[in-house]
Amino acid sequence: MTSYISLPMYAANIDQRLRIIAGKCTNCSIIVYPQRLVCKCCGGKNFDLTPLSGLGELYTFSVLHGGGAPSEFDYEQKMTGDVLCGIVDLFEGPRVMARLADIDSSQLKIGLKLEAVIRRLYDQEGILRYGVKFVPETL
Repeated sequence: MTSYISLPMYAANIDQRLRIIAGKCTNCSIIVYPQRLVCKCCGGKNFDLTPLSGLGELYTFSVLHGGGAPSEFDYEQKMTGDVLCGIVDLFEGPRVMARLADIDSSQLKIGLKLEAVIRRLYDQEGILRYGVKFVPETL
């Protein structure tokens, strides 16, 4: 299991990921995050950029204990222990897989209100990779 993303691929869609911008299909209006080249619903190829609120709730989760995470997260796992992952239902519709942060695994529960934050993910090829993690909502 790995979360390797080549540097060109990472750079190509960093703006959408760090600004939490989805694609809204101009044909069927489904909102897709992260945006794809082809709509998964109708096959359309044209999208309007749509900023997302970053708010959602936990659909399900997994706790990766000692050594269970991809090698990119070895350092983090040594420093913090468990790696928390979840599937988050965003309020605008998309369901995304993401890392969870700022919460103890014993506090995780289905339906937990979450908000997206930009955080360091890992170091790969000498470059720090940043992306979205979800933390308990503070609103």
